[in-house]
Amino acid sequence: MGEAEHGSGPSDPAQVALELERLRGSVEAGFARVDGALALLVQRSDQTDKQLDEHSARLSALERLRWPLASVTALAAVSGVLVTAWQSAGL
Repeated sequence: MGEAEHGSGPSDPAQVALELERLRGSVEAGFARVDGALALLVQRSDQTDKQLDEHSARLSALERLRWPLASVTALAAVSGVLVTAWQSAGL
């Protein structure tokens, strides 16, 4: 088998070492970019989790206030009916 059958890569060991070093540099640079992108995604995920917790707390507070408000409204309506009945009875 000749060199043409193996492809057009370098056959000199020094050239092979040089190409491997270039490839290593490219891989390291790629990993650095991916690592930076992952760090950014983790940071954004943490911020999103924090916002979700804050919104959940706010929603829970609003839900707790909603039930007393309905009770107060019903009590005011009943009071209004009683006052109207009392006034129409002339007491």
